[in-house]
Amino acid sequence: MKRAIMRNVQNFIFLMFTFASGVFYFSFYLSAIALGLALSFTVVGIPLLTNVLRTSQTFVQYERIQTKIYTDISIEPLAARQRAEGNQWMQAKAELTDGRNWRIVYWLMQKFTIGISSLLIGVIIYIAPVLFVLVPLFYRYTEINFWGMAVDTELKALLIMSLGIILMIGCSKIGNGLVQLIGGYTRLMFKAIRG
Repeated sequence: MKRAIMRNVQNFIFLMFTFASGVFYFSFYLSAIALGLALSFTVVGIPLLTNVLRTSQTFVQYERIQTKIYTDISIEPLAARQRAEGNQWMQAKAELTDGRNWRIVYWLMQKFTIGISSLLIGVIIYIAPVLFVLVPLFYRYTEINFWGMAVDTELKALLIMSLGIILMIGCSKIGNGLVQLIGGYTRLMFKAIRG
């Protein structure tokens, strides 16, 4: 029992990390690339784009580690890249023309939609059943409606609590499968980056 609870907590944390990282990657890359392109006619734009693209390697390795820790899906790390020789402009040209960087950015930015889905899954599968179980403690102190039905008696509160217990048991298995599916996205991302 304790192991199942810890697994559900771990799954919930993974889903919330996926949401947070998906929003972060989308916001970071969208704003940084747009700013870099807008400033590309100045001396600041190209170095900004170069440094933004260099972060992609770090973030994709973070995704690999996070997936391993929370889902036990093992993925081989990407081989470390050597920086291009030459001055700053030669290095910038090498970073900007490297298709692998752009593929990583593309896959990381797609995590935005997966992150939104993870938030919804986390709330529906892990938070809602717990709230249903707690209804008998709070129905006297606050107005609670469940699908148009006012929860104002002990019997109704206990029915919702029992529904919460059933959902906890059933949604635990669904949650494990969905977390593995979301973790599989990272494996798919690494295949695409290597290919």
